Amino acid sequence: MGAKNCPETPRQKMINMMYIVLTAMLALNVAAEVLEAFKVVDISLLQTLETVDMKNAQVYARFEQAFAENETRVKEWKEKADIVKEKTDSLILFIGAIKKEMAIKSGATQVTEAQPLASNDFFLATADGDTLKISKADDLNVPSEFMITQKKATELKERVEEYRATLISLIDDSDEELRNTIMSALHTSDPKANIKEGGESKSWETERFLDKPLVAVLTLLSKIQIDVKNSEANLINYLYSQIDAGSFLFNKLGARVIPNSSMILQGDEYVAEVFLAAEDTTQQPEILINGRSVPVHDGKATYRIKTSEPGVFSWSGLIKYKTPAGIIKNYSFKQEYQVTQPSVTMSATRMNVFYRGLNNPFDVSGGGIPRENLEVTMTNGTVSRSGDAFIIKPNELDEPGRRTTVSVHANIGGERRLLGTSNWRVKRVPDPVAHVAGQAGGTIRKERLLVEDGVLAVLEDFDFDFKYTVTQFRVEISSAGGYVNFFESNSNRFTPEQKDQFRRLNPNSLIYIANIKAVGDDGTTRDIAPISFKIQ
Repeated sequence: MGAKNCPETPRQKMINMMYIVLTAMLALNVAAEVLEAFKVVDISLLQTLETVDMKNAQVYARFEQAFAENETRVKEWKEKADIVKEKTDSLILFIGAIKKEMAIKSGATQVTEAQPLASNDFFLATADGDTLKISKADDLNVPSEFMITQKKATELKERVEEYRATLISLIDDSDEELRNTIMSALHTSDPKANIKEGGESKSWETERFLDKPLVAVLTLLSKIQIDVKNSEANLINYLYSQIDAGSFLFNKLGARVIPNSSMILQGDEYVAEVFLAAEDTTQQPEILINGRSVPVHDGKATYRIKTSEPGVFSWSGLIKYKTPAGIIKNYSFKQEYQVTQPSVTMSATRMNVFYRGLNNPFDVSGGGIPRENLEVTMTNGTVSRSGDAFIIKPNELDEPGRRTTVSVHANIGGERRLLGTSNWRVKRVPDPVAHVAGQAGGTIRKERLLVEDGVLAVLEDFDFDFKYTVTQFRVEISSAGGYVNFFESNSNRFTPEQKDQFRRLNPNSLIYIANIKAVGDDGTTRDIAPISFKIQ
């Protein structure tokens, strides 16, 4: 039924307006853990980008070598590879320029020796060698303004489409699989309207860049760079295979990379063996993994194992291959992999706080390093283990957080390495609030007051398992002549005399509970603010 036949009521209009306001509020309140997750993803994407770029450089180097050895045979394919490299570099630089300009517009500052990066800072490394510190990772305004209003996203879409068309034009019509792979990786089509979201149509640009925080947009742009680099890799490997297809006894070639480790810490050296593997699909080798023969398809075997616990594990095998002369050659191999537990670290921005006198649970993640290999130390306190977590117990108060530093070390290959440090504030447990009948003052019915046993000391909005017990308090009641009568209790319970006075109260009478003292689980005594009630 059309809207003309079913007009909105004033109530429906009000509900719609409230939904719009709520959506805007939610969009503005980007959770800190979400921002942190985007930072981690962006760092991982940039590391992958470097790895893919290194692999592509190796392929281009092989083009140069092949061209030097046989210019006539290689010329056609090298010229096409040169086109791919030129177009790829241009698009990668364009995306990098978008990231840099958007970061600067959002207030990013250049890192200098005088103002170096902290261990937990989010930064952007530009193509011209600068490093920008991102100060507003949750900025929602600049990305939308720059990418949507100023139509930078539209320009990016056009550049991606032009790049995709260039790559597709270099692929033979018979290689449908590669064409589909390129089209899928570099698609720019608008998403389908989601009925559950009201059927609103979105464009490729708005789906990715409208009302997204800066860190999410930077991460998405890094992902597009990865897609471009992967497409480049697929195409130049395809072009190179066209040269070598008839030059080897083997009928299939493939690039193989064996790294020295599947986990590298910042500052460590990444080492990998890169080589060209040749396969003969007319003859399948025999492959044994951990001493057992496994099925082989297209010259390859797949090793699968269900992981059940974290740690570093190794596996090995043997490849048996028959040469044209009928001799069996053995090729052994060994690999390691690391299993980590899925986890998420949640922390509120600028809330690095410990409480003195409490066992403060402390969770730490070492970026994939097993927890048993992590060590936590601190100044102004002690650290102990409790299962997979740590317990922090500060010694002295440190409100500014200048004297309390937590350091995390890791045992990697038998070497103790510092992963990072952070400063924390040490505060005292907050004062409790006096409660009677679950209230900290206000109006109360006389009948309700009479059934209560006494005064409680409550820590409001405090999640630690810490309690206060009232040790004394005084009830003050005004008499008809304007005098104030005092009735003391040396415990947390109302005395019989106080109860008797409650029975004599009339509506609108006022009572005050003052001189309240409470003892905490840590043995310290606190003075609690008085509370008052009016009898209904």
